[in-house]
Amino acid sequence: MKALWSLFFGSVALAGLALAQPSATKPAPPVDYNRDIRPILSGKCFTCHGQDESKRAAGLRLDLPNAAIVGGDILASKLTHRIGATGALQMPPADSGKTLTEGEKTLLRRWIGQGGKYQQHWAFAPLPSSPALLPILGGGRVRGIDGYISARLAKEGLTLSPEADKTTLIRRVALDLTGLPPSVADVEAFLADKSPRAYEKVVDRLLASPRYGEKMAISWMDMARYADSNGFQNDHERYQWRWRDWVIEAFNKNMPFDQFTIEQLAGDMLPNATVSQKLATGFNRNHRINTEGGLIAEEWRVEGVIDRLETVGAVWMGMSVGCARCHDHKYDPISQKEFYSLFSYFNNVPESGAGTEGVNINTPPTLKAPTTDEQKRLAELGEKVASAESIVKSYPACWRRGRRAARRRSTR
Repeated sequence: MKALWSLFFGSVALAGLALAQPSATKPAPPVDYNRDIRPILSGKCFTCHGQDESKRAAGLRLDLPNAAIVGGDILASKLTHRIGATGALQMPPADSGKTLTEGEKTLLRRWIGQGGKYQQHWAFAPLPSSPALLPILGGGRVRGIDGYISARLAKEGLTLSPEADKTTLIRRVALDLTGLPPSVADVEAFLADKSPRAYEKVVDRLLASPRYGEKMAISWMDMARYADSNGFQNDHERYQWRWRDWVIEAFNKNMPFDQFTIEQLAGDMLPNATVSQKLATGFNRNHRINTEGGLIAEEWRVEGVIDRLETVGAVWMGMSVGCARCHDHKYDPISQKEFYSLFSYFNNVPESGAGTEGVNINTPPTLKAPTTDEQKRLAELGEKVASAESIVKSYPACWRRGRRAARRRSTR
């Protein structure tokens, strides 16, 4: 009975809230599902009303549109009554250890009142369209983030900071693009250049620098879990630097991102794959190597496959997939079945990830990957060998027979 009275008075309170707002009141700011609502539902509701069917209560899923939410009608939505109730009807239940703050309840009601619309996970949402032209402080119009910053500053009664002087500007852009400060000569040349495109010329020069690829590769190697050691147990040295150099070269060549992706994930499977394309798949070999004496090779091989899959999910799909290894993901839209479907793609690499204790060598399979300078040197040596062989072949046959006979006598 107390629960029913709680539900009744909760409804009356909601009605009072709805009726107390005069029509002239300024509309509440829009509620964004991904930003405002999903974190609340995920933290307080999905445990019992989410993707996990084995733990779902009352057959209700709040991670998908459902009958408990009537878009645009707060009073007709059961969810609003349950979050405002007490006792047995209270949601989340008192024994769950989870509670909704008044601010969270207000957000949920506003969201329902504004339509209760769900949104795709951000990783699957279309890219935003080009922003409209916005005014910028000081006159003129600009496309992109500067206009938004300018508009917000104006709203807050603030103004833009003064434009940086040229010395500061070249230092900032040099550090951003190469990770290194500009030389004294570079600064002096920029200060002396009075042309309208002086800054653009500095940017073009920095983008053409080999240091640009090195700077860009730092973040990529972090995401790809690159290391110069095995990362496990005694952490022996490993030799993965040729893949690192491949990444640097790809950035310096301005390789298109789709090709950058294809070659790293499956370069060895391309028709007539080059050494460079095979080398690119070193991305899949950045996992830890275990040299523990009692390891189970097959168990560690599977760990390596899962590591590849989780890394691909984080780097290219923009989402975590690791939770689905054991159950349907509680937050990201990946089921356990989908996890192991993706797993199958990475389950054909002939490597166990098991090394030999005290031996600093890469685990097979390995690839001979000479550098550009080494390739030139090998080509030169190959030409010399071919020249020597042609000279030998040009000797009279009788001379060659005599030489062979002499060798046989020397070995007796």
